[in-house]
Amino acid sequence: MELALKQFLAAIGDAVVISDVGGVITAWNPAAERLFGFTESEAIGASLDIIIPERQRRRHWSGYHQTMQTGITRYGASLLRVPAQTRDGDTVSIAFTVALLPGEDGRPAAIVAIVRDDTARFNEERALRKRLAEAEAAAQPDSPSLKAADRTLR
Repeated sequence: MELALKQFLAAIGDAVVISDVGGVITAWNPAAERLFGFTESEAIGASLDIIIPERQRRRHWSGYHQTMQTGITRYGASLLRVPAQTRDGDTVSIAFTVALLPGEDGRPAAIVAIVRDDTARFNEERALRKRLAEAEAAAQPDSPSLKAADRTLR
């Protein structure tokens, strides 16, 4: 079974990151390496901080520690979307789900995240929101473009 799991983690297209109760990375597959830029040897033993942007860390750790203490994640199986950082310091948008991995005593011993690069979708959505806002602004009765069109038509 362990060989099959290793083969699965190597073959899957999604990044798989497992961290212990303290937030130390214990598993890191090739897709995680491609997404975040850290090799497995760089990531294993490192804090999750290597992929969490500075401005997100306080919120992340608050939720992380609460989840590990209670055994309950407030997000369940929901798809989460947040910014992350790469080895080069670039920001990427990621979408991921998490699951708690219990220890022998039944309490959370680790958490696994299945992660995808969501940057293209995020950028497309942001561009669409911008275009919608521009269209709504242009459609306002007092907008300069609507007034100019009205003058042209008269």
